[in-house]
Amino acid sequence: MSRWQALADEAARWREAGRTAQLWWRDDDAVDAGEALDRLLAIARDLATPLALAVVPARATPALASRLAGETDVDVLQHGYAHTNHAVAPEKKIEIGLQRPAMLTLGELGTGWMALEQLFGSRALPVMVPPWNRISPVLVPTLPEIGYRGLSTFGPRPRVHPVRGLLQVNTHVDLIDWKGGRRFAGEETVIDALVTALARARAGDGEPVGVLSHHLAMDAGAWDFLRSLWEITRTLENIRVLGARGLFTAEVRDRGGRG
Repeated sequence: MSRWQALADEAARWREAGRTAQLWWRDDDAVDAGEALDRLLAIARDLATPLALAVVPARATPALASRLAGETDVDVLQHGYAHTNHAVAPEKKIEIGLQRPAMLTLGELGTGWMALEQLFGSRALPVMVPPWNRISPVLVPTLPEIGYRGLSTFGPRPRVHPVRGLLQVNTHVDLIDWKGGRRFAGEETVIDALVTALARARAGDGEPVGVLSHHLAMDAGAWDFLRSLWEITRTLENIRVLGARGLFTAEVRDRGGRG
């Protein structure tokens, strides 16, 4: 319980400062209905925790849309287009980069958004979640030009608004150790990362802190921790878990109203 106590202590520091920390939950790589998705949604529903599901448009199925139809507090974000790597080794994997003509990349993103709108309707938010959390800086200013109002990657955001009309709300804590065997990173590591991110937000502008999960890649340890995390945060004063729609509400508008 000592690691969880560190989280409680950080919540107490927010209380002493007369402030409330904001947490949010993003899960990446959703494409279809299935047992893992059911397990994810059960946690969100049982613990009344808002969930942002980053969906890959080119691979998303009607079955996924049907599965989400009866769920509350589940928002859909756009996870690139096809989650395809266009980099050449030793470059890091990236889909939204400059390896191809920008117009081709942006055209795919637009096609992906139309697919999400058709499948998920108003549940889909015009928020871009780049695969592998990478996007070429040159392409960021084009996002609001083609209708996106939000951007979500990983790590502390350099600015609240990278460009006018675009709000950045990132994730900061990944449950999976991708380099260490694609397994649960461990309770100590994850809680330390969460406490560090919360402390950084408290010392700064109160940036919302995001927890990142991947329901298709999690082992038993990650699943157990995820449920414990949302159970415990519900008991902590001055930590509030928000949904993506609430976080992006100042920026998310009907894309049909763009100029």
